[in-house]
Amino acid sequence: MDPASASSVAARARTENFPVASFLFPRALRPHLRAVYGFARLVDILGDEHEDDRAAALDELESELEACYVGEPSWEVMRALQPTIRACSLPREPFLRLIEANRMDQRIAEYETWADLKRYCVHSADPVGRLVLGVLGRTEPKLVALSDDVCTGLQLVNFLQDVPRDLALGRVYLPAEDRRRFGVTELDRPSPELRRLLEVEAERARGLLSSGEELGRRLGGRAGRGVALFARGGLAALEALERADWDIFNGRPRPSRARLALAVIR
Repeated sequence: MDPASASSVAARARTENFPVASFLFPRALRPHLRAVYGFARLVDILGDEHEDDRAAALDELESELEACYVGEPSWEVMRALQPTIRACSLPREPFLRLIEANRMDQRIAEYETWADLKRYCVHSADPVGRLVLGVLGRTEPKLVALSDDVCTGLQLVNFLQDVPRDLALGRVYLPAEDRRRFGVTELDRPSPELRRLLEVEAERARGLLSSGEELGRRLGGRAGRGVALFARGGLAALEALERADWDIFNGRPRPSRARLALAVIR
């Protein structure tokens, strides 16, 4: 089973809140960044959209990942990833955590506390940043910690944008304790209580995304500017939510191409 072509997976990049492989990155690194993105997107497709046995599909993906290290994968996206794994000496562990996050999605419908949700993000979001750092050849602990903040912040932004979509999948990524605190009883329609909850969760995301500037400075050069742009894209998405007056039910509020271009200029 080859669930998606490399081109169809790559097409998802146009829906992201940030340029996946911005021209700010050195040209030689951009194919590797696209390959890492392709894997992350493929895992989500299998966990969210695959029409057959999703657990079995994720198991097959893990076998394909192993083949990248000790054989020859058969799926197109994984064949594109193998040269990146070899050229950048990327470890298995971040890839495996991304697969595990989607296994968690098959058995966990909601999270009680922010701490519980953050542990999920350790699997669903933070590994992507660690793989990007691996492509850049920079794995210092402080950089990893800053990257984890940015990736968790980006994941939270997606949760805010995608409340209706996630609900349709039978999942809720707004912590139950926060929903109770703000009196949110319905997630399928707008309400003053939901709006206040979204505003507070957005502030949490904004605080995490603020690590992007220091991360960019520490990395330095074009790569640092490219990584900082990820965080700025997340901040631009929060601005889009604010401009939409927190209306998440009439389309997915996200930054326009013009806004992303402005983030690049900045």
